[in-house]
Amino acid sequence: MEENKDKNEKKINRREFIKITGISAAASTAILYGCSPQGATSTASASGEGEVPVGKMTYRTNPTSGDRVSLLGYGCMRWPTKPGAEAKDGNVIDQDAVNELVDYAIAHGVNYFDTAPVYIQGFSERSTGIALKRHPRDKYFIATKLSNFSPSSQTREGAIKMYHNSFKELQVDYIDYLLLHSIGGSGMAEFNRRYMENGVLDFLLKEREAGRIRNLGFSYHGDVSVFDYLLANHDKYKWDFVQIQLNYVDWKHAKQMNSRNTDAEYLYNELNKRGIPAVIMEPLLGGRLSKLSDNLIARFKQRSPGSSVASWAFRFAGSPPDVLTVLSGMTYMEHLQDNIRTYSPLVPLSDEEKVFLEETAQLMLTYPTIPCNDCNYCMPCPYGLDIPGILLHYNRCVNAGDIVKGKDDSNYGKARRAFLIGYDRSVPKLRQANHCIGCDQCVPHCPQNINIPHEMRRIDAYVEHLKRGTLK
Repeated sequence: MEENKDKNEKKINRREFIKITGISAAASTAILYGCSPQGATSTASASGEGEVPVGKMTYRTNPTSGDRVSLLGYGCMRWPTKPGAEAKDGNVIDQDAVNELVDYAIAHGVNYFDTAPVYIQGFSERSTGIALKRHPRDKYFIATKLSNFSPSSQTREGAIKMYHNSFKELQVDYIDYLLLHSIGGSGMAEFNRRYMENGVLDFLLKEREAGRIRNLGFSYHGDVSVFDYLLANHDKYKWDFVQIQLNYVDWKHAKQMNSRNTDAEYLYNELNKRGIPAVIMEPLLGGRLSKLSDNLIARFKQRSPGSSVASWAFRFAGSPPDVLTVLSGMTYMEHLQDNIRTYSPLVPLSDEEKVFLEETAQLMLTYPTIPCNDCNYCMPCPYGLDIPGILLHYNRCVNAGDIVKGKDDSNYGKARRAFLIGYDRSVPKLRQANHCIGCDQCVPHCPQNINIPHEMRRIDAYVEHLKRGTLK
């Protein structure tokens, strides 16, 4: 145990750091989607190509602090974990893999790392802090959040305790970017309870004045009246940045995608009016913009054979000039490398390419996916369901064309096999939708406002019809 601790906390010397810029990609991890191989997106069919540039990263300057921030930001919600193994303290994160990813990212110009107290069963901050502590403090910016969702953390004492614990876990004496986490999820009443009535927002404003918070902002999910209120009071709070969901589908079609989030075009323009830089989350719409059906992949590949499907979404998210950084939860080295290629340097979208992506978004609206972004806020389920696994399997099959309305569909036999076999592969039987009792405990935690029990009943009914052959 002590040997591993020493290895994780050892400082990176200059020779080791330079060597990282030449390391090859880690071996790809096979992911069995379970749906039709012809319909599911494969790494080979959707990936990018070419060398990974060094020293070419695009940077944006934060007008409120002067920070020179990499356009690619590292989202630390999906650090690699140890399959089937748990450490004695419950931390399942693979620290060696995190260290390697962080070292590679910094060596290629990434300097913004975004985490939160609630990510990865509460261990993301700790692992992020261990990996970053091995580098000079002035080489990176740390963003974390006040995730005071539970009643105990919504008291003044509980919220301040969570705030101070972030310093301990990250091993820092100041936080570069501190966010009020997931604002707007349940309207103004929730915002008032979490930040106003307990005096926590006033406390954070004073912490910013003292320099322990360098930039103060919030991440927005949901009720636009809360977003509008906070911007209407910008002169009072002086937000240094705001984190919003932005991608080429949500730019104009957030509601059509069953998302409660407001169209990104409105959110970005409101920030632009006030000179507030935007931090972008969900550039891939929870991964859905990289896991497209074959016909959409072919559409992208015909246009640019050497570019990954994901790179189009990242170029869209990075093209608006007031975007400070675009977050990506990069679990695997190949994802990190592809995104570095996209932003080293960024080639902004042309007007013609924007039209192309809008046409693609219109095509995607014909695929009724569920807006799950695999954030795991709904977990753990008290009855053992793998809620994200169920929803993501359904979405993969939708994108693969393996959802049918009845036996008359020409695709019925293939789709039936693909869905049922893939369902059992993706989600253990004891964790499938038929075990949902509708307790609703997951509903208030979903930042996308998915009616999870309703979707569980709908998917379970669909599965039963497939098994019995009773689809009409």
